Amino acid sequence: MSSDLLNQSLLLVDDDDVFRETLARALERHDIIVHSAANISQAILQAEKHDPELGIIDLCIGRESGLQLIKQLIQQNRDIRLVVLTGFASITTAIEAIKLGAKHYLTKPATINEIFEALQSNAGNADVLTEAPPMSVKKLEWEHIQKVLAEHQGNISAAARSMGMHRRTLQRKLQKRPVKN
Repeated sequence: MSSDLLNQSLLLVDDDDVFRETLARALERHDIIVHSAANISQAILQAEKHDPELGIIDLCIGRESGLQLIKQLIQQNRDIRLVVLTGFASITTAIEAIKLGAKHYLTKPATINEIFEALQSNAGNADVLTEAPPMSVKKLEWEHIQKVLAEHQGNISAAARSMGMHRRTLQRKLQKRPVKN
């Protein structure tokens, strides 16, 4: 880790208490000042109180969307460097997170080194491999659901109607973790 993160203030938002506390301890061992929150309202209070330079935001914070929090944090401090860290990655949410102002989008599990790298970097990596195997049908379905959900501003009922499925079916599909490929 480079010294440019030392003694910087970081807002860590994740609804998983064990994960949040474990990551906070790891960051604090590297002399980062961590302010934790388990939901969006706590996060906004912490941000107003501490004006952090950095942020790690979970995409799914309980029933809330980390995308909404990104928008609010950027409005409060345009220079905050945000990293989205999620177990529910999709192309649609990655694009929206970056468009809203996040600098990076990482999938769980991410190593502490990957997190530090993302926090320190302002630019993309032109050396990332572009060849990828074709997506599986399950992954394509997950991506389509995420796209339709984003088009309906996260409204599960409206998204389900537009895809011709029952709301409960869509909720069950959203509770499953997306397949890797």
